[in-house]
Amino acid sequence: MKFFLILATALFLPLIVLAQPDPAIPDGENLSVPESWKVRLDRPDPDVVIGAEVDSVDIFFVNMTSGWHITTGPAAIFYHPEQMAEGDYTLESIIHLFDPGERREAYGIFMGGQNLEGDEIMYDYFLLRNSGEFLIKRRMGSETSIIQDWTASESVHMYGPESESSVENHLKVDVHNDTITFSVNGTEVHNVPRNAAMTDGIVGLRINHALNVHVSDLKVTPHQ
Repeated sequence: MKFFLILATALFLPLIVLAQPDPAIPDGENLSVPESWKVRLDRPDPDVVIGAEVDSVDIFFVNMTSGWHITTGPAAIFYHPEQMAEGDYTLESIIHLFDPGERREAYGIFMGGQNLEGDEIMYDYFLLRNSGEFLIKRRMGSETSIIQDWTASESVHMYGPESESSVENHLKVDVHNDTITFSVNGTEVHNVPRNAAMTDGIVGLRINHALNVHVSDLKVTPHQ
């Protein structure tokens, strides 16, 4: 009888299965390009080399436990094609920015990814830059639109003269039934109605031009 009660209860519970990379377990060999990940350039270019030899590639992208290390030439998104999120969930990532010089290029996370290898690519993204600002934006095909333009926030940690090797920022997106909230280092910086952003689909990273970052975590947690 107990078995049947457990089975009957399970039939009425939502089943959410998320395949997502583990920053502590390399996807393939450590210090090599992650075997299962995809990289999509903003502007497709077959001559761009993605690899693990930092001095001879255009984009350096490797497993580096715990996490992944990325040094860009051109801007791109980086994602595991099975890391998807639907319904109500929290998406978060911890990204360490190394010295960006005078560049104000942005880095962060994306969600709601659809058709990521096709011409009709779609996703929304949440980015930071070293001016102490955040941005929320949408890409649909070759066009982009702004959800929240560059906005200053004291919660954004900036790399500066007193920084050591890097500066750490924790980005988080909480997707609720009616509202989506965007947070940096534990402080909410913006919120929008649920229907104002795309949330169901592949999630991942977006790193703009000529940046050097280490991503120590990227995870999705379904809400109970």
